[in-house]
Amino acid sequence: MAAEQNYLKPDVIRTIRRLDLKAQFIVKGFVHGLHSSPLKGFSVQFSEHRRYAPGDDPKDIDWKIFAKTDKYYVKKFEAETNLTGWLLVDTSRSMGSLPSGVKGPAENGAEGSTKFDYAICLAAALAYLMIQQQDPVGLLTFDQQLGRSVAPKSRRSQLASILSILTGLRPVGGTNIARALDQTAGLLRHASLVMVFSDLLDDQEALLRALNRLRHAGHDVILFHILDEAEVRFPFHGQIEFEDPESGQTLIADSDALRREYLDEIESFREELRRRCAASQIDYVPLDTSIPFDRGLTEYLIARSARQ
Repeated sequence: MAAEQNYLKPDVIRTIRRLDLKAQFIVKGFVHGLHSSPLKGFSVQFSEHRRYAPGDDPKDIDWKIFAKTDKYYVKKFEAETNLTGWLLVDTSRSMGSLPSGVKGPAENGAEGSTKFDYAICLAAALAYLMIQQQDPVGLLTFDQQLGRSVAPKSRRSQLASILSILTGLRPVGGTNIARALDQTAGLLRHASLVMVFSDLLDDQEALLRALNRLRHAGHDVILFHILDEAEVRFPFHGQIEFEDPESGQTLIADSDALRREYLDEIESFREELRRRCAASQIDYVPLDTSIPFDRGLTEYLIARSARQ
């Protein structure tokens, strides 16, 4: 009851509404002009005809009907089966670091969203999209194991349920992504779309084994790899105190001497994930906080749609 009262506080309601509006804005932006769901790859079947209206895609016009009636009708399609989606959001402490747990001067002194903020916005937008498509979507949070959860539903009120959890989350503690993914696999009773939002700062081999187990169980997996802009570009100079965002351990080092080696390592890290995920038919989406998340999501969904 206390949790419900907390969610109903005016400031929380305002936050949820802002996030809801942001999700709607993103979805409307990338759905506009697409004649079918950006989350394609799941079979669709013809539903019915309806009169053409301004804004409909001309590609959907049924020209045979036009030839017979001299009127424009478009084809409507619907999913043969509902797709169940799960949003898995990393709530470990490293997701909240800004920027990258590094203490020292950056070239641009950038301030902005943390990886955690970025993940929440992506998750909210995808939840909104799936509910718009009348597909059930649920939420799981994790750090060293699964935490909060919302069971999948497709009703409109589901978005408010998911957003109330997301806006109340705080990134704390360590992380064990492989364990969380294995726990998730144990919960799923039928093939689902599993969308993971994390910086993936954990044991890479254990992570990939857990992802492969999800794929072998018949689940579709999208891995949103979210890094801070500073983690990707390393815009630091001189002596820097580096702090591990989860253990709190610190190290003072010459950032100029480290830059080339660090950038090579981060590029190798992302490329290896990309290659291994592609081999397992897992969608790997590398993002960083300098990329507007609506643009990153739009580009990914359009590319996914084009592959089908």
